[in-house]
Amino acid sequence: MKIAVIIGSPRGMKGNTGRLLEEVLAGLSKDAKPELIDLSRQRILPCNGCDHCHRTGTCHLKDDYETIKQSLLTCDGFILASPNYIFSVTAQLKALFDRSGNIIHCLMLEDKYGAVVETSGGGEDDEVIGYMARFINSTGAQSVGGIGSPTIGDRTFPDEEVLFDKARALGSELCRCIKDAEYFPDQAEYLLAFKSRMKRLVEYQKENWTAEQSYWQERLAQ
Repeated sequence: MKIAVIIGSPRGMKGNTGRLLEEVLAGLSKDAKPELIDLSRQRILPCNGCDHCHRTGTCHLKDDYETIKQSLLTCDGFILASPNYIFSVTAQLKALFDRSGNIIHCLMLEDKYGAVVETSGGGEDDEVIGYMARFINSTGAQSVGGIGSPTIGDRTFPDEEVLFDKARALGSELCRCIKDAEYFPDQAEYLLAFKSRMKRLVEYQKENWTAEQSYWQERLAQ
């Protein structure tokens, strides 16, 4: 079972988000094989809106994006982790999201599962957790949930024993959902509507987004 683990903190695993993520990873099943993707050590350029990925299926920018994309395409599940930076994810993770239009337009991560980890200096964690969970659904994957917390110091949290128990439970739940092919009815309506929307969008842009049009035609023919 391959788990792609993407952390967007500029401090990597040494920061608060890395500390909470450690506990989530501790909860993964023994057969899970996590692949850590530390965006502080990767080069992800901003999207320049050229539509090259929509036309060809790959991005022409010379950085680490395509390698990360391949990790997502070949994983069974994935974890997104970020500190709260002004009510959103970090610039590092947002750059990755912005480069993922090809994945989103084609819902390439359908049948996969994602989980979310977040930390903050002063709370309002749910907003960022919800944003990352929505990204998961927008790739076609199902979200198994998320965990977030404010901090009270460097790599320390309030009610740590309770928080870490929940974090390990999230890691365990991600693996269980993958093994059981879990179905979340509360996400089904969004996924169905979003899939229909993306199919219409790609069809509308078929003269320009030729690779995505071909991708959808192949999926519908299966």
